Amino acid sequence: MPQAAVSGAIFRAGNVLLVQRAKAPALGLWSLPGGHIEAGELARDALQRELMEETGIEARLGGVADAVDVIDRDARGRVTFHRVVVVFHGLWSSGEPLAGSDVSAAVWQNPADIGLLPTTPGLQEVIRKAWLLCGPDAAFHCHA
Repeated sequence: MPQAAVSGAIFRAGNVLLVQRAKAPALGLWSLPGGHIEAGELARDALQRELMEETGIEARLGGVADAVDVIDRDARGRVTFHRVVVVFHGLWSSGEPLAGSDVSAAVWQNPADIGLLPTTPGLQEVIRKAWLLCGPDAAFHCHA
């Protein structure tokens, strides 16, 4: 059965917050901060919790940038892992990135340089969508 999760494309001065995963299934890969939604927890609250746990960052969340299915299969094609990740976009409000739970590093990264990193599948496209959705009222903070 699919599990619900959240992640956030959080922008600060034209850079996006990335984390390097310290656990499977994405061990060593760079991705957006986020994780599972606990029973009874609102998606936005889950993302705020995950941001704090993984990076020490607080953010003002905007809307949903995308929904991504993460599906792993065994050699016979049977699903072994299925997570539906709701990706929000947002703006940094406080804190400096420090690696916390489930991550080995947390950094601000120029979106143009993400292709140089080993990333989770589709990361560049999700960040592009989030970047475009920051909106004109947030243009200075997202795109400056």
